[in-house]
Amino acid sequence: QHLKRIGTSKHHTCGTGTGWQQQLPELHQERTIPPSVLKTVRNRLREAGLKACRPVVRQVLTRHHRQQSRLWAEIHRRWTRQDWQKVLITDESWFCLTRDDGRIRVYRRWSERYTEACTLERDQFGSEGSVMVCGGVSQHHRSQLVVQAHPDMTLQHDNATSHTACSVRDFLQDRNVSVLPWPAKSPDLNPIEHIWDLLDRRVRARASLPRNVRELAGALVEEWGNISQQELANLVQSMRRRCTGVLNAAGGHTRY
Repeated sequence: QHLKRIGTSKHHTCGTGTGWQQQLPELHQERTIPPSVLKTVRNRLREAGLKACRPVVRQVLTRHHRQQSRLWAEIHRRWTRQDWQKVLITDESWFCLTRDDGRIRVYRRWSERYTEACTLERDQFGSEGSVMVCGGVSQHHRSQLVVQAHPDMTLQHDNATSHTACSVRDFLQDRNVSVLPWPAKSPDLNPIEHIWDLLDRRVRARASLPRNVRELAGALVEEWGNISQQELANLVQSMRRRCTGVLNAAGGHTRY
């Protein structure tokens, strides 16, 4: 009956921290449920398409962040492709020689936890090498991994302190560079985030992987030039869909 009440409760229909998968161990400790019952419940969960999943990790959004993103999306959702093709979308990103995406698994016996074959060594200070790159893309142009304002274009940046410093603002104003207002903590709206992921995958798919920072920097520049302009244009043209997604999520996280 206790399991039935949980199963019919709307509060436990999603796979969140209070969902089925975390309730089962607690119920087992509290009531000593027979293993056959637990197995039946797990089978029913599997049949219903429910499974334990790791939550998607995103930035913390306050009510103010959500309001600002929703307001920005409401204004810019009406922009046409002609409007967006005049925007230079910029960002910066770190690339490392080695990467652990958290999905590495080893099959071992209980006593083999600390054996060499089952241990992943990683330098927490990243001494093996990393490089930071900056770039800008638009529907018909791209920079050479440095921010370059194009005539008659509006510059977009993510409000990082390096972009909002007085010296930078003065530099842009002196050169009559128009800057697109941008809400804080809104990577969902920036299509260049997907370009960094694409660039990373292209570098790691090379026949010869970079062995040092110099080779990594060279590979990044080369693969940046190999990305087709059509791929960049497709991402820029997703801006209206991104705005709609933010509005549907009330300024919260989206699939982008």
